[in-house]
Amino acid sequence: MKYRVKLEKTNEGYAVWCPGLPGCWSQGKTEEEALENIKDAIETYLLTLDELLQGQMTRLVEVPA
Repeated sequence: MKYRVKLEKTNEGYAVWCPGLPGCWSQGKTEEEALENIKDAIETYLLTLDELLQGQMTRLVEVPA
């Protein structure tokens, strides 16, 4: 899967977040570190979402790119 992320230079390095996943953000001292960290954050976010939705009625829909 691919997710669009927003990357911003800060005084401490880089902040990065995924606008499509509210509350999913990370940071790093370098751009590369921030991008690696957001991958972990997205994976954790999605796993947590799966756990929260377990046992509830959900459906998958496909949207053309």
